[in-house]
Amino acid sequence: MQRRDFIKTAGAIALSAVAANAAASEAKGASMAKTEKIGGLNLTTEWDKVFPKSDKVNHRKVTFKNRYGITLAADLYEPKNAKAGAKLAAIAVSGPYGAVKEQSSGLYAQTLAERGFVTLAFDPSYTGESGGEPRDISSPDINTEDFSAAVDFLGLLPEVDREKIGILGICGFGGFALNAAIADPRIKAVVASTMYDMTRVSARGYNDAMSADERYAARKKVAMQRWADAKNGEQAYLPAGNIDPATIDANTPKFVADYALYYRTPRGYHPRSINSSATHFWRATNTMPLMGDKILAYADELRAPALLVHGEKAHSRYFSEGAFKALKGNNKRLLIVPGAYHTDLYDNLEKIPFGEIEKFFKSNLK
Repeated sequence: MQRRDFIKTAGAIALSAVAANAAASEAKGASMAKTEKIGGLNLTTEWDKVFPKSDKVNHRKVTFKNRYGITLAADLYEPKNAKAGAKLAAIAVSGPYGAVKEQSSGLYAQTLAERGFVTLAFDPSYTGESGGEPRDISSPDINTEDFSAAVDFLGLLPEVDREKIGILGICGFGGFALNAAIADPRIKAVVASTMYDMTRVSARGYNDAMSADERYAARKKVAMQRWADAKNGEQAYLPAGNIDPATIDANTPKFVADYALYYRTPRGYHPRSINSSATHFWRATNTMPLMGDKILAYADELRAPALLVHGEKAHSRYFSEGAFKALKGNNKRLLIVPGAYHTDLYDNLEKIPFGEIEKFFKSNLK
């Protein structure tokens, strides 16, 4: 065996062991975690995030319902140094698509709470600790509504000024956040970080490479799956969405490897995240509404200030660039982070421009 092959094999074995140990320890921890019934949901009361707990904020679990009657689970973060009786600006945070609040959205929320905001990181409908059956499905309509429901909740808190509420979406929820801000004028500012437009990528493929015939074939496949699901009385799952890190090699696309190295290693693994699962992904018919509905149809009517943040080297950069071109007005900004890839903006504190995000929200939530 050549030295480079040995190193490659040894590295794969090491990554496999790391992923396996992470999955085993997290699964064991999840099964033993203390829970409390809050708002009808059994929520973990222990700190089970993939990032350290800050001593600068107060944290508690909360629940709220969306317009469809689904109860959402969330983490509320409040700055400890807030003046008694003060009315603060607030930010609702969610994403990435297929992630949970214990991952990137929680990190964003906690960091922004350290900087003086009341923040809410929530699990979208049908995922994580939130309610909704069947599990592990998404909807561009309902996931857009989830942000407005978070605004409902924040606007009723005594410590929040309801005229100073913004939202922040990461990855696929960057697109849903923009969509929510278009529909809901109560949202005074919106940030989309490393955004995907899930309706665009589902209907057109990456880089809009899918033809109309290929799109029809994809729709037909999903439609036929519905017959099977109806017969079986249960919706089938897709296989794992992210590869085993041990299988990464020189031929693995950079973004595919990056997803695996976040979701399926201790860096970002969480047992409630379907992106971290080694066995399954979304339901097999999940793309049906995503291929049929189009978010951002009224992007040119967004009046709220918007900040779109994306990595210079991200495979997904064209989503932010496309959305930015559709936006109108001089209160919109596209911020390209030099040298950053897509998942760098999940948790890389040297790449996520929290200073710019803080400045944007403080300038527009006043």
